[in-house]
Amino acid sequence: MTAPTVVDTSSHAPDTGRRNRLDAVAAGAVTALLGVVGVVAGLAGVFGASRSVTIGWLLPLSGVYLDLDRVGGFFTALTGAVAVPVGIYLIGYARGHMEPFPLLILPVFVAAMLVVPAAGSVTTFLLLWESMAVASLILVLAEHRRAAARRAGVFYAVMTQLGFAAILLGLLVAAAAAGGADRFTEITGLPEGVRGTVFALTVAGFGSKAGLVPLHAWLARAHPEAPSPVSALMSAAMVNLGIYGIVRFDVMLFAPAPRWWGLVLLVLGGATALYGVLQASVATDLKRLLAFSTTENMGLVVLAIGAAVLLSDAGATSAATVATAAAMLHLMAHAAFKCLGFLAAGSVLAATGVRDLDQLGGLARRMPVTTALFGIAALGASGLPLGAGFVSEWLLVQSLIHSAPHDDPMVTLAAPLAVGAVALTAGLGVATMVKAFGVGFLARPRSDAASGAREAPISMRAGMLVAASACVGLGVAPLVVGPVLRRVLEVLPTSRAAEFTGFGVTVRLPGLAGSIAPPVIAGALAVAVLAAVAVTRWRSARRPAPAVLPLWSCGADQPNARMQYTATSFGEPMQRVFDDVLRPDTDIEITHLAESRYLVEKVAYRARISDTVETRLYRPVIRAVRIMALVVARAHTGSVHLYLAYGAIGVLIALVVAR
Repeated sequence: MTAPTVVDTSSHAPDTGRRNRLDAVAAGAVTALLGVVGVVAGLAGVFGASRSVTIGWLLPLSGVYLDLDRVGGFFTALTGAVAVPVGIYLIGYARGHMEPFPLLILPVFVAAMLVVPAAGSVTTFLLLWESMAVASLILVLAEHRRAAARRAGVFYAVMTQLGFAAILLGLLVAAAAAGGADRFTEITGLPEGVRGTVFALTVAGFGSKAGLVPLHAWLARAHPEAPSPVSALMSAAMVNLGIYGIVRFDVMLFAPAPRWWGLVLLVLGGATALYGVLQASVATDLKRLLAFSTTENMGLVVLAIGAAVLLSDAGATSAATVATAAAMLHLMAHAAFKCLGFLAAGSVLAATGVRDLDQLGGLARRMPVTTALFGIAALGASGLPLGAGFVSEWLLVQSLIHSAPHDDPMVTLAAPLAVGAVALTAGLGVATMVKAFGVGFLARPRSDAASGAREAPISMRAGMLVAASACVGLGVAPLVVGPVLRRVLEVLPTSRAAEFTGFGVTVRLPGLAGSIAPPVIAGALAVAVLAAVAVTRWRSARRPAPAVLPLWSCGADQPNARMQYTATSFGEPMQRVFDDVLRPDTDIEITHLAESRYLVEKVAYRARISDTVETRLYRPVIRAVRIMALVVARAHTGSVHLYLAYGAIGVLIALVVAR
């Protein structure tokens, strides 16, 4: 009888652990280095002359043509600025949380995003765009062993390929109408009907990548299931490239944009912002909440771009300039606080294994650094003074308010409605971030996982600190990015850089009284807060020593986690007010005592809020596609003669169309 073979794996475990650490360090270092290169190259494109490079052997027939101008440099630098903290964070996160192959693809994803804004021809742009999409899909499927991740990957693959098809068709139509031109500079003089068609196709394709309603559903599925560094890159960098596509083609290449384009973007952006913040206000999954917050903020950016197009066409060039500056600045602010938000959420997930806010709480004592950094991100997402998002949202509101004196009925009607949409979005955004921070990090832990949480490793905290410094800088000293904005505004058709005065004491528009500039408001608030803290400390020093006494807990012995707000209960008033939009699926189950049906043993309440657009729009379409697929399947009989007949009919139709 042969003795069983015993393999000693104890010596291999240290090698595997060491290899994982080396993979994490290498991937993080390469990602951060690519980010630095992207920032340097992007700033060179913004402040230097446009440089073009042709690589003929890389792509047959047309070659690869790169041309980095100011707008492309702005988006390249923004993408690189996101990649730097993500790369630093990845060094600590990847150990035990990411496999080697996704770590290999992540720098490829970053490189593709950095080069997309530098594309100078249609074929080059489509090649780089699809490379970015495929790399991001692989990263979404990094945790493919989970069924939820596989479903999210399939959903994202379908959405991203449909968006790519719309972009492909739109750019091919534009190139064909321009006489077969390939380079962007050669696509000029398009007929009005062709411009409208290309606008519709490109807004659909790029809007899908940016997460605009109704093409937003992939964000809430893919972001929660992807590794947190990937979520940060997708939400803080990749969605910006959807905005880049709209700016590059619809605002710049096909300029001047007619006013109905601006009105479409204004309505689409407002609807996206409101719907995104409504879904975020009732979400209990932390990463899903941040994903819907991305939808909200991309809606605000598109609203600002639409307002700039509309105001520019109406002759309100000063207000259009401020709206354009607000859009560009909000892209920067969103990249900063959303990158930080997803990295902090990843630290929480790594420490607890939980994304559900109802099961978190009490993290402020166990993860104080992560709590403080998430608070900075939440402040930026709230759009409050001293937060990263305040200055851009303030400029957007000011541009809409100052547009009123112009004698244009459409502007007079659209501007107040847009102001109301921005104000409602900002208010609901504050409530959403109060819920995320208060329920998730304060009070008592509501699960054993939250009770056992530990602070994130040093490299993860370092990456979050880099992103947090950007948030603080944009909230307190936006003057730093003034020169960059001015250089970009000089080449955008919807703005006049000469009328952008930066962030001085007042924002002045010709013919109108100036309004207080955001830094003045933020500075005044900071002084008020410091004064309040000083007064509070002075008064507390004069009070008698406090006595420690037991709390009254409504007749119970001791306060416990069941006595505090959960994310579900916090969002319940929003659910009631916007019931017609959210359409929650609620279920109440009452269990009676066996002795008497009049006595209740327990009451179970369940509420599930799904994406209304997905439920009402996507599912009927998917159902119709399945029915059509079943009908088409009947034509596949396996007969070679029948397939030859199909081919002959197809060739005949193609000849007729070509004729």
